[in-house]
Amino acid sequence: MRRRFKRDLPFRKIVPNMITSGSVLCGFLALALCYYDRFLPAAWLVGVAVIFDYMDGRVARMLGGSSDFGVELDSLADALSFGAVPAFMTYSAYVGLEGGLIGALSGAFFTLCGVLRLARFNVTHVVGPFQGLPIPAAGLTLVSFVMGGIYIPWWAASALMAVLGGLMVSRVPYGNLKKVHRGDLNRLRATALLVTLGVVSVVLKERAPVVLCFTYVLSGPVGLDWGRWLVKKESVEAEGKI
Repeated sequence: MRRRFKRDLPFRKIVPNMITSGSVLCGFLALALCYYDRFLPAAWLVGVAVIFDYMDGRVARMLGGSSDFGVELDSLADALSFGAVPAFMTYSAYVGLEGGLIGALSGAFFTLCGVLRLARFNVTHVVGPFQGLPIPAAGLTLVSFVMGGIYIPWWAASALMAVLGGLMVSRVPYGNLKKVHRGDLNRLRATALLVTLGVVSVVLKERAPVVLCFTYVLSGPVGLDWGRWLVKKESVEAEGKI
């Protein structure tokens, strides 16, 4: 039994799944905190889940431990941490009973669109930009208002969930930063972006996540591909010839 366990679950496949499990843990703890109206720490736990979501795929590629099991586990974790949790948090913090049926349906719509977005991503392999707003970006955008301590009326929160949900299931292209490699990076643009992020964070402080998230959300409809913008011109031309 011990030999079979080692053969079926090699170390390089266990580590990425353990990291993904960290996202699940963050998602449940965030829900528990929302139950006690502790929305700010719950929102930051969603931010930590984003880090776990980024690291699991990166570690899997480094170790060569990608697997079908890991892909499915990652999708389930994303559905919880970036779908159900942000919707429930937004409903609890801003909508509530005042929003009535419309408010409840908007939260359900956001969650459903997130799940549909994940299912489409798993079965449709498109080279280049993401098709539709990625669910981590959508979920982080929702909770960024809680991070910034910004109050929005229930109807605005409901409308925001509906719009973000629609963008997730849309065909609007969004920049895929996971495809950017260090060797292809345009160092001048990357440095300028890092400096801008630093200035925005210092000036706006806790409200910076709202501005940064909406910058990415709006980049899709306006046609700005951050992934292509950050790489060298030669890399973009080579990609176009493939």
